[in-house]
Amino acid sequence: MIFGKTRLELRVGVFVFVGLVIFAAFILSIGGLKMLASGYQVKFLFHFVNGVKVGAPVRFAGVDVGEVRRINFIRPPEGKMQVEIVGWVQDNVEIPVDSSVWVNTLGLLGEKYVEILPGEDWQNKLERGGTLTGNEPIAINEVERSLKDTASSVGEVINKIKNGEGTVGKLISEDAIYNDLEALASDVRRHPWKLFWKTKEKPPR
Repeated sequence: MIFGKTRLELRVGVFVFVGLVIFAAFILSIGGLKMLASGYQVKFLFHFVNGVKVGAPVRFAGVDVGEVRRINFIRPPEGKMQVEIVGWVQDNVEIPVDSSVWVNTLGLLGEKYVEILPGEDWQNKLERGGTLTGNEPIAINEVERSLKDTASSVGEVINKIKNGEGTVGKLISEDAIYNDLEALASDVRRHPWKLFWKTKEKPPR
């Protein structure tokens, strides 16, 4: 009876151990083995990051090479406050110091991530713990303001046309100009050769 109980406990123990191994392998596969990968730290400075979160991807030439580890606020004695994004990238990634950095979006309303566009100065590479200054992303309120300004300008142009102001407005509103253009078009349709006919200049007296 004791031996049967021991065998049952052994089987349960083996089953639990195998389950833990499978679960650990699943977690590592989801994380892309980031826990085991080696890399180094880089920093990106912005005034506005448009919703980037810790854990967001860091891409180099469009390829996922790391993630955002921390986000800090830098308050200088004078000037605007800056946001410091502390990222982690893989060891095999070499970043030229003249690379461009900005906050990008997966789709129109997707996750925000840090995009690095490689520069051309491969002789000078960003050191471990080095810093790149990012290009500021456009805030949604700025886009809305720009759209409102554009719509307002278009509305003013349409009102001017309706009121007969400007060249287009006069062409539409004044019957005399319209009739002259209609007569000219009709004459060209009846005598298309006039398009290629050049009036001879009168000789000077």
